[in-house]
Amino acid sequence: MCGRLTRRGTTEHHLIPRRCHRNKWFKKRFTRAQMQRTISLCHDCHQAIHRFVPREKDLGRYHNTVATLMEHEQIGRFVAWVRDRK
Repeated sequence: MCGRLTRRGTTEHHLIPRRCHRNKWFKKRFTRAQMQRTISLCHDCHQAIHRFVPREKDLGRYHNTVATLMEHEQIGRFVAWVRDRK
């Protein structure tokens, strides 16, 4: 999301958390391919997502695309701030 390349590298973030994959609500609304989508994030952005949206069901239901993650007020502000860092 921030586009930084750090010494720590990147991590994979499941847009719909793996813990939600067996939940009936998610199975009805998303295909298997949609549930397995991931994005590469720097470690700081990945931590920020889980810090600002701690409930995994909320991540899967309301923030399951890069666009909806960026619309989250705190995440959007964090990404804008961290882009200027090394």
